Amino acid sequence: MNATIRPYDMVKRGIDVVVSALALAVTAPIQAVVAVLVRRTLGRPVLFRQQRPGRGGEPFLLIKFRTMRDADPARGLVSDADRLTRFGAALRRTSLDELPTLWNVLRGDMSMVGPRPLLMQYLGRYTPEQARRHEVRPGITGLVQVSGRNSMSWEQKFAADVEYVDQRSLALDARIVLRTMRVVLRRDGISADGDATMPEFKGAAS
Repeated sequence: MNATIRPYDMVKRGIDVVVSALALAVTAPIQAVVAVLVRRTLGRPVLFRQQRPGRGGEPFLLIKFRTMRDADPARGLVSDADRLTRFGAALRRTSLDELPTLWNVLRGDMSMVGPRPLLMQYLGRYTPEQARRHEVRPGITGLVQVSGRNSMSWEQKFAADVEYVDQRSLALDARIVLRTMRVVLRRDGISADGDATMPEFKGAAS
């Protein structure tokens, strides 16, 4: 599944280390405030941790700020829409929930730019072409996030992911980062129609 290593891939890793380290230092006060607010509104744990597939489909532990209540069928907290709090939705709209993910970039699990890491159970549902999204490290932002985000269909998302794998370069990454800033400010495509986030991917026909 691994793609041929390009010279840019090695340069990109150096950029990721420098940028993520600086970003962690700069955002430390913001993350401290968000952590306190998450603790007060949602309780413990403050951080959401979940295994996600990285480069080559190898699992790693993704870290984000928690935005949802624990599932509790007795209280009607089952779906993402039920569990997502107003505060959690605000964190997602502003992408503040993603700040701890900078640690994943610094560790080498992820990159600043690349296909978003989805769920482990999706690995067996991809077509061979869709599975190519795992030829590179997953990213905090990517081509999908600046092309419609959760308003796109799964097929459109995976096509954009593979396009990124084939076209990746410093210039493309720079454009994606700049467009990401605009998307975050405009809060575009945060959820799919009728869903709090995005419906489950059930296979190539989804």
